[in-house]
Amino acid sequence: MKVWIDALTPKHALFFAPIRQSFISRNTETFVTTRKYREAVQTLRLKKIPFKIVGKHGGGTAYGKLVASAQRTARLADLVKSWNPDVAVSFSSPEAARVAFGLAIPHVAVNDSPHAWRVAKLTVPLSKYVCFPWIINRKVWTDLGARQDSLVPYRALDAAAWLKGFKPDNQIRRRLGLGEDRPVVLLRTEEAFASYLMGRARDNAPVVLPIIKELLNLNLGIQIVVSTRYGLQAPILKKRFGAKIRVLDRIVDSASLLSQSAAFIGSGGTMTVEAALLGTVAVSCFPGEKPLYISYLEKKRLIDTIFSPRRVASKIADILQNSEKYEPRRKSGKRLLEWMEDPTRRVVPKVIDAVRQV
Repeated sequence: MKVWIDALTPKHALFFAPIRQSFISRNTETFVTTRKYREAVQTLRLKKIPFKIVGKHGGGTAYGKLVASAQRTARLADLVKSWNPDVAVSFSSPEAARVAFGLAIPHVAVNDSPHAWRVAKLTVPLSKYVCFPWIINRKVWTDLGARQDSLVPYRALDAAAWLKGFKPDNQIRRRLGLGEDRPVVLLRTEEAFASYLMGRARDNAPVVLPIIKELLNLNLGIQIVVSTRYGLQAPILKKRFGAKIRVLDRIVDSASLLSQSAAFIGSGGTMTVEAALLGTVAVSCFPGEKPLYISYLEKKRLIDTIFSPRRVASKIADILQNSEKYEPRRKSGKRLLEWMEDPTRRVVPKVIDAVRQV
């Protein structure tokens, strides 16, 4: 059996790393593609996964995304036709779903983000199976065009795929030049070019910028570390705050860094979920429609959603000054991760089953 994996973002690379390894252990041939997108490429390299770059990210406009997707689809069609895989699997990659459908290859989609409805509409109707966290109602997917018999829920949030059995790199702070004497507060910028944030986020005005300003005003004696994405985010933050903060403009082992951080502030989704499940107190300031997994973790009292920069800074001060108050939350997050199943054990059998049914 030959399995084609299309991984477009760092989250996709993290999610599919154990799935790829599962197939390798079965002596199954795998082929991984991605696009020219800094974070995805760096994450695949970090995980030592061989890959081929096909096409590029379409940027922050609808037209740019359309053209980039069309061009990538054409290039993938030639490549995939020559490689001739038995099955395709992706985190709802529109190009992978379209190429697989056109070449009569079964496609298995993973998706935890129905709020990205444009992507979902282009992928779930074309997929043999749609694998997703159990917290998402089946009707959400059927409304987006999925068949009832294609739905495969798993009792986990996606980060469980790479956090199960996770062992942190205890030298991560030293590797990044961070001191051991002061607590780390880690922030993550938003994915400003995502289709679901068009009109709600700007690459040149990161959501975390005013939050950093408020944190600095409180003189908390912390090390502020910001994990940025693409475009102007890193240079703007570096120019605005200089040596007062540490800006990460490359991919690092985020789970290890989160495990050694006193608190996390996320304007994205994946690292916020990671923080909650690792027991790091997390605040979400996600600027778009709230993802269902964030709502779920809120109900579990593992995440606070706060949009006021001043209130976010005050919350961080409380976390640092009253650490014992948040110990039950830390333990609850770790227990929730233990309770979750490994999504890999649900996805891999469905990929194999998709081939058998051809």
